[in-house]
Amino acid sequence: MNPIELSQTEFEKHFGYKAAQTVFAPGRVNIIGEHTDYNDGFVMPCAINYGMAVSFTKRDDSIFRIYAIDINETDAFDIKKELLKSEDKWKNYVRGVVNFIKARCPEFIQGADIAMTSDVPMSSGLSSSAALEISIGKTCQVLGDLPLSLADIALIGQEAENKFVGANVGNMDQLTSALGQKDHLVMIDCRSLEITPTPVPQGYSIAIINSNVKHDLVTGEYNSRRQECENAAEFFGVKALRDVSVEQFEQRAEELKQQSELAYKRAKHVVTENARVLEAVKALKANDMEKLGVLMAQSHNSMRDDFEITIPEIDYLVELAQVAVGKKGGARMTGGGFGGCIVSLVPNDKVEALRQLVADNYEKQTGIKETFYVCTASDGVHLV
Repeated sequence: MNPIELSQTEFEKHFGYKAAQTVFAPGRVNIIGEHTDYNDGFVMPCAINYGMAVSFTKRDDSIFRIYAIDINETDAFDIKKELLKSEDKWKNYVRGVVNFIKARCPEFIQGADIAMTSDVPMSSGLSSSAALEISIGKTCQVLGDLPLSLADIALIGQEAENKFVGANVGNMDQLTSALGQKDHLVMIDCRSLEITPTPVPQGYSIAIINSNVKHDLVTGEYNSRRQECENAAEFFGVKALRDVSVEQFEQRAEELKQQSELAYKRAKHVVTENARVLEAVKALKANDMEKLGVLMAQSHNSMRDDFEITIPEIDYLVELAQVAVGKKGGARMTGGGFGGCIVSLVPNDKVEALRQLVADNYEKQTGIKETFYVCTASDGVHLV
């Protein structure tokens, strides 16, 4: 059963009546542009055909009753009252979004019964958290007929994750879940929020391979990476590393290195990664898949050596994928790092060879069984 059907079926079982409406928000995979979003830079993700479904019905009071189907847990709160943080992390994603929607739209006092389920693997780097935030944000917008754009909902989701959950994430995941476009990668300028859709190359699939090593951005080193980037921006005297060109970085690289080796390495990754995203857009438009593959490989090596967020299992998966795909596509780690998934743009006729090569070798090498997904680029959040 897909998440939409499951949320509707389980809503009726749990609450004893049929849901009035259902919202679906997709997860995302990032093709190139990692850890650039909170540096006001460029990213090129797409929304995927896995996501979070939320079925809901208005109540005649201001109470939210939430049933999380996948973990069989519930939450309830009155949105007229102050929303407090919970010991249960999943509840803070929901409460955080509702909290910041209330701050933006104080007239929002509409309660609801809600059942939600997702088929995005948790802690995998495919933005299960953003899918949750955007689906709840859209649900609130529909419930209260609120004057919020999809970009507004995305930024509210980011604010909830930053301030209520405690993960200092950028805005890429939420923007992609809100504004994704079917059959397109979306190059996002994370400062202006301008989006440049680029068609997924014909004859290519987006393969995602989950290492099944889970990560946690709140307790992980994500927040320290962000701080190191801010230190480097301060060194260059700019608002964000987005404002430093490759040439400017090279001119002062030694000076920065002497001051802080870490800030130097983090800045080197971000500055060169922003340049790679812009190059990748050109490569895709020219249908130059060999060039795109080179850029994806450079991106992975930079995450491994300069940003230091890959792990041996991920590096091995990327090696296997690069062997299977050859020069007609690319592979790299995707997501925040320290586990999760790799992404590969792979010719359709090589998908099975990739699946087989990984199946034959990854578990033997690591003792962990991978999960293999073939995804399509999908639309952002929508009412079903």
